[in-house]
Amino acid sequence: METPTTKLAKEAPTIVWNKSKCRFETEDKEAHIDYVLRENGTVMIMDLVHTYVPTSKRGLGLASHLCLAAFNHAKSHSMSIIPTCSYVSDTFLPRNPSWNSLVYSEDLKSNI
Repeated sequence: METPTTKLAKEAPTIVWNKSKCRFETEDKEAHIDYVLRENGTVMIMDLVHTYVPTSKRGLGLASHLCLAAFNHAKSHSMSIIPTCSYVSDTFLPRNPSWNSLVYSEDLKSNI
């Protein structure tokens, strides 16, 4: 029998961009990833500073879905990412190395 928890684990949750709060969040607003926009010359940078998933929803992959929403947003808006949040730097990026190309590097300045 499928429970709400197993159903959530099978389906990708809807992640909403809450521009006014500088975060991406689940529809119920319980899980979120916060960011700060930074600018370095002409380069816009999204600093991912904090990921939060309530205890009752951990283990469902929500943090990863939040990261995917943030990275996809950054990519579509030609932004780089600073992975300040330890979940992003220590868990998400090692598991998803294809996103490393968006990680901000001081070397970008010399390439512009």
